[in-house]
Amino acid sequence: MIVTQVSDVRGTPKSVRTDTFESNRMLVRSDKVGFSLNHTVLYAGSVTHIWYKNHIEAVYCISGEAEIEMLSDGTRYKIVPGTLYTLNGHEEHNLHAIKDFECICVFNPPLTGQEVHDENGVYPLMEDDDALAS
Repeated sequence: MIVTQVSDVRGTPKSVRTDTFESNRMLVRSDKVGFSLNHTVLYAGSVTHIWYKNHIEAVYCISGEAEIEMLSDGTRYKIVPGTLYTLNGHEEHNLHAIKDFECICVFNPPLTGQEVHDENGVYPLMEDDDALAS
């Protein structure tokens, strides 16, 4: 059994902070459960460019408010608490955090815990030995 609190992860190598968000990787590939799970907060007023070419992501909004702007056609989706969205088509988008946007993110294939968005908004596919041991 795995029991983890956000406070156990924050400030460790499984926690990633940028100018736009903090992502605490609660479950990672080395946990061997077949997916990874992040507790993420995107900061109010920020815009994050995202394009998961290598992963499927499902996001469940806990609190706050955001809009997803689809770069393919400009369509916008409002995301509020209780909303789930899934990027099952590897959709390139901008995530506009209107209020601090707290969410749970599930990834397949699982993240190692060290991924950061590259200049195209992509998380690379990392091998286990590319990341720090969890």
